[in-house]
Amino acid sequence: MFGINFSELLLVGLVALVVLGPERLPGAARTAGLWVGRLKRSFNAIKAEVEREIGADEIRRQLHNEHLQSLEQEARKILNPQYTPPSMLPAEPVEPAAAAPLAPVATVEPVAAPTAAPEHAQAHEPEPVATPHITPVTPAPSANDPVQPPRAP
Repeated sequence: MFGINFSELLLVGLVALVVLGPERLPGAARTAGLWVGRLKRSFNAIKAEVEREIGADEIRRQLHNEHLQSLEQEARKILNPQYTPPSMLPAEPVEPAAAAPLAPVATVEPVAAPTAAPEHAQAHEPEPVATPHITPVTPAPSANDPVQPPRAP
């Protein structure tokens, strides 16, 4: 406990024997043993009480933190209904899907509507509505495209 080895303890015993004498040494050793025992018990009791207090403080702190976190989550739900708390997110990041080749983009060109109805058409028939004409646009081939033949330099 205090770093006293056997040789130091033997030296203290010899000094006590010389100073106290053989008649009073057993009583002094008994009294010293009682005091050392009381000190150990007191030290252990204080140590246990401090550990218990530290543990109680830690539990109080954890409960307080959990309460604050729940209040914060409730406030976020009220302010932002789409918010997902971090505890509800997936544990592993989701890898994006492999990039698919881009599809050709189509352009829409409006077809002009006829301005006048044909003379043979009847007046009660509705005029035709302009429908868009869609022409596909293919992307320009890239220099490293394996489908295209190699270009001349």
